[in-house]
Amino acid sequence: MFNSEGMILSGPRRGTDHEGGLSDYRSSELPVVNLAEFNVVGRVVADGPALVVGIWVDGVRLEELARPVELPFAEVEGKPDLAGSYEGLAAGDDILWPSRHFLGEPSLSNFDDGDTVLLGCTCGDWGCWPLVADVAVTETAVSWSRFRNGHRGNWDLKELGLFVFDRAQYEAALRGLERN
Repeated sequence: MFNSEGMILSGPRRGTDHEGGLSDYRSSELPVVNLAEFNVVGRVVADGPALVVGIWVDGVRLEELARPVELPFAEVEGKPDLAGSYEGLAAGDDILWPSRHFLGEPSLSNFDDGDTVLLGCTCGDWGCWPLVADVAVTETAVSWSRFRNGHRGNWDLKELGLFVFDRAQYEAALRGLERN
């Protein structure tokens, strides 16, 4: 990734988190375009080996992006290991393509206000420690905004950002999660 001067940037490109996600922008003003990757990966959770949906944004695992944003809040609580301690969701029918879970029609919601659970707890129970966001979909783009932790409402995760994905690329990545 490069900035306007051609300098290499580290990490994902982030827009400013707006409460309305894409609704705050006219289509000609979309802030950034990120690259989404979804893969079924094997992990070890509390109950043993499991297949989960790993999420990458611009080549970086989503939990790795969350960790530095959450760390100051976790340190204040004296629990720095909580920061970024997420795991992908179990690779079940409610998540795998053609599920619309990651397309603004969540099958897992923590707050029941339209939020989409993106990651769950390392124990394997998504409700134990969920990372959620608002997922907005237009004809050409998908955005993630208003990131929240399901059990730490006082953690301000705005720095995690607004991510905007090209819808065609995003859906192609999701199709890789098709059920076998």
